[in-house]
Amino acid sequence: MSTSAAHPTSTSSATAAIDHLDPGQKRRESRRVILSSYLGSTIEFYDFLLYASASALVFPYIFFTGLDPLAATIASYGTFAAGYLARPLGGAIFGHFGDKLGRKKMLVLSMFIMGGASTLIGLVPPAELIGSWGAVILVLLRMGQGIAVGGEWGGAALMALEHSEKGRRGFAASFTNAGAPSGAALGTFVLGTFAAVLPQDQFLAWGWRVPFLLSFVLLIIGMIVRSKISESPIFTAAMEQADQQKKEKPKLPILQVLRRPKALLLTMFAGASGFGLQVLLSTFSVSYATDYGAERSHVLYAFAIASVASIFFVVFFAHISDKVGRRPVMLVGLVLFVAFLYPMFGLLRSGSWVLILLAFTIALALHAVIYGPLAAFISEQFGTGARYTGASLGYQFATLIGAGFTPTILASLYASTGGVSVTPVIWFLAGMAVVSAVAIILTRESKNLDLETHEH
Repeated sequence: MSTSAAHPTSTSSATAAIDHLDPGQKRRESRRVILSSYLGSTIEFYDFLLYASASALVFPYIFFTGLDPLAATIASYGTFAAGYLARPLGGAIFGHFGDKLGRKKMLVLSMFIMGGASTLIGLVPPAELIGSWGAVILVLLRMGQGIAVGGEWGGAALMALEHSEKGRRGFAASFTNAGAPSGAALGTFVLGTFAAVLPQDQFLAWGWRVPFLLSFVLLIIGMIVRSKISESPIFTAAMEQADQQKKEKPKLPILQVLRRPKALLLTMFAGASGFGLQVLLSTFSVSYATDYGAERSHVLYAFAIASVASIFFVVFFAHISDKVGRRPVMLVGLVLFVAFLYPMFGLLRSGSWVLILLAFTIALALHAVIYGPLAAFISEQFGTGARYTGASLGYQFATLIGAGFTPTILASLYASTGGVSVTPVIWFLAGMAVVSAVAIILTRESKNLDLETHEH
């Protein structure tokens, strides 16, 4: 896919935009952008993944009180899926304006929408006050979360990627993905604290709302951080080059992506299994462990601690992918995670906090082998003029395919056995892994591509 950044003379412009800084200044600016991407992504995913834990442990008892427990859980997971349905829409909207107006503006706007939606979730009245309208409002706010995350990820990943040197792109972009386990750990820890210190009735009455209301505080912090970073030098140079040559900027970057859909389709399916495995841990596995007698707060703390550990694994395996390639690292991760599924469920039903922590730690470490290189893997498949759109759509469609309905499917498969066997669950996840592995194999290795001169 050709873009203005792929034009032969645009290289000098891009290089000038980047190289007017001395090496020390470039490194400092790159670190600032990486830190901003990490913190912003952490805040956004705190909001988004807090909902995952609440959908497993709270919402069935607040908004679906007229259903039996299993049906209420499945219905709650359905509202969870609404966020994933909205994420590609957010990717398309924010990607379009991010490719035309710049990455930074869209990052600030996406954070504002996410923080507002999450704060309002904490204010939704329960079913006993407004009946089914509570669930309707919940779905609408969840869709707002999805639109915001759909725009957030692409901008954060590209800012880190396009500010970094070629040999460190996987490492730099991985901090955006590291924000997901960081946000999950923060959200799960806060929710788990309220679950531990409050009696069950008080926790369900009002305690679960406080972590969502805290989103407003995080929103203020995130807006301050985001306002201080500079625009992507590669994007700026590409736009300046188009202006100098009096070229018309593409009106619809999405058409550039869809004209050659191979990259979009392969990145969608390549990333899908990683998201399916991610959501397995944050929803189904939490419920599974509590069903076998573990304390709810203990399971949440175990998941939070394991999520903190996984942050370092995400960055480490992204760094490895800078050395050996994105594809081999991700393929190894898929194989190892699927092989660990049976032992993992055995540990989760042990009732032992230590063994549950071990299960989550190993699983999230193996997931990081897939997830660490993913930000660079997807972003590097698209040219500068449509990279925000292409990367956002590829990533968000991967989340929709891999995670959107997975909690509902897994709960339904488990229910079909009478709640006694996870074998159908494992086979489903293994099938997803095979699809992703084939897509990764068919995708070109991208770690050495030149983002400024390569014709995508």
